[in-house]
Amino acid sequence: MNHISHEQYHKLGPNPKKEARGINDYDLGEVHEVEPDIVVTKKGVLDKGKFYLPKSLVNRFDGDKVLFSISKEDAEFYRKD
Repeated sequence: MNHISHEQYHKLGPNPKKEARGINDYDLGEVHEVEPDIVVTKKGVLDKGKFYLPKSLVNRFDGDKVLFSISKEDAEFYRKD
């Protein structure tokens, strides 16, 4: 279920550099881009994989963290190296 408002999406901005987390505090890296339908996150220093996550999976944005309704296993589907 999507609990993020239009105003919160706007606060994310085009290049917000906010922490991204999934279910059970799974580390999805840092938000690098917010596009019309997806949020692009980049994870790791050595392992520089990116996640292209649908905005519909955003559960909450508290000003510092973007919380996604996605498990570690399901997130791998959206990962591109």
